[in-house]
Amino acid sequence: MRLLVATDAWHPQINGVVRSLDAMAAEAPHFGAKVTFLTPEWFPSVPLPTYGEIRLALASAHQVNQILHDLAPTHVHIATEGPVGLATRRACLRQAKAFTTSYHTRFPEYISARIPVREAWTYAALRRFHGAGQGTMVSTPSLGHELQRRGFKNIMRWTRGVDTDVYRPRAQQPAELLRPVFLYVGRIAVEKNLEAFLALDLPGTKVLVGDGPSRLHLKVKYPQARFLGALSKEALALAYSSADVFVFPSITDTFGIVLLEALASGLPIAAYPVTGPLDVIDGSGCGVLDWNLRTAALKALDIPSVRCRAYAELFTWRESARQFFSNIEVGRALRQPGATGN
Repeated sequence: MRLLVATDAWHPQINGVVRSLDAMAAEAPHFGAKVTFLTPEWFPSVPLPTYGEIRLALASAHQVNQILHDLAPTHVHIATEGPVGLATRRACLRQAKAFTTSYHTRFPEYISARIPVREAWTYAALRRFHGAGQGTMVSTPSLGHELQRRGFKNIMRWTRGVDTDVYRPRAQQPAELLRPVFLYVGRIAVEKNLEAFLALDLPGTKVLVGDGPSRLHLKVKYPQARFLGALSKEALALAYSSADVFVFPSITDTFGIVLLEALASGLPIAAYPVTGPLDVIDGSGCGVLDWNLRTAALKALDIPSVRCRAYAELFTWRESARQFFSNIEVGRALRQPGATGN
């Protein structure tokens, strides 16, 4: 298998899409696959307004046509709906080349949180984008059911994993922090619903790891919280293991790889009962899901660390990759000649 993966999300971004693609590529040799990534690095690009670390590629279908001709991939997967993904989709349709897609991000909710655009309009555009492919991969059953209710077709499951060698319970504890420590890891942005966490009346210390457009504003508004910025993998692993509860206030994430990283580090989860936490945590005994996030955070303190670690060990990147490459093969087999879409 010579797989070309088109993605607008790429290094130096730190997010679940990039982590998932990196992990899949690392496992690819076990499944007889060679993976090439088509990213914004292949094209001139400009920074996304208010999000300078994200580059918008100035990609065209003509350019991707030539790339497809030169690389001659046996399979194509479009991971994102940005300029690289759009150009690759157009090129594949022009060449009648089959492809699969994946749905990582709730763009309708994210966009409407910033500008007055109805979610229904964005979902219609995404439904058309993904509908031209042979299958759309999603990380959880509940997300798949939701998209099916919205008219998406050929939904495929692609779960996620965690590196349990890196993310593990450790002995180090930062003495300067008042305990208990309630931790958040992820993008510091409006769509992550962070004020629902920061405004909670909780004992101890709130710690946030990550960067984003809301960081300065929230740091000023909530001076008692500790904002550590983006951390390297080893420093991030230490931050996880040094906390007591992982608080996940987002109601728009499609999975939340950080949930698995926290669990592998021995952290119980406090979150809302929504897609992502419901799929990962519900019924495991490793977290508390409640619409009262303060109640969830306080109850989670009583969950034993060893239970969280044991549960996280069930999620491997090998199994994640097996699902991914199986979907790639199934998608190619399901190819329907004459499929159209612009």
